[in-house]
Amino acid sequence: MEKQELKDFIHNEIRTFGRRHGKKLSLRKQWLMDNLLPKIAPKTNESGTILEIGFGNGEHLRDLSLANPDSIIVGAEPFANGVAALMSSITNESDNTILPQYKNIRIFPDDVRLLLKDFEDMKFSEIWILHPDPWPKARHEKRRLLGHDFLNLLSKHLGKAGQIIIGTDHWEYYDWILNELKQTKLKIKTTEIDTIKTRYQIKNKAGTTAPKYLVLGH
Repeated sequence: MEKQELKDFIHNEIRTFGRRHGKKLSLRKQWLMDNLLPKIAPKTNESGTILEIGFGNGEHLRDLSLANPDSIIVGAEPFANGVAALMSSITNESDNTILPQYKNIRIFPDDVRLLLKDFEDMKFSEIWILHPDPWPKARHEKRRLLGHDFLNLLSKHLGKAGQIIIGTDHWEYYDWILNELKQTKLKIKTTEIDTIKTRYQIKNKAGTTAPKYLVLGH
């Protein structure tokens, strides 16, 4: 995609709600963002790929990396401070090199829809979306990520036996996703998986008893 086409696409089709920047980064984190981040961008020719959308500070992304050493783990996150936090946690403080156990991590520091737009042929064995913003107010419902259009887009990027794993502690959002699924060809494979510990799950801002999960596939 040419630079001007990308700008037009961002302006016309992509609108990421929520913050992109928080507090000022430390000198080390800013160096990592400027110098190392471009070197670990996703590549189209890498196979055996797992995607996490909206990885926060990257705790679960790191777990995916350790659990799947032979897979490429791609994380997409538009919030710069979350990307910087992950970069800091996967690098050696003494020389700012990637720690060996995290060599399979790739980072896309923007809206995942841009990645999927540019890499139309990229397929994933797993796509993880844990605790996306539920936008609970009715007037903000259109901001929710997991509408049928987006789910249909993800479906095109699933490998033959690929799965989409969704987790949320906001039960009204969960029911809303179930309704959106009716406008897709995705099928529910299971709703029973072990609770995945993330800092968002621990906060449980919705005040529910436990997260609910969906594992979707073709």
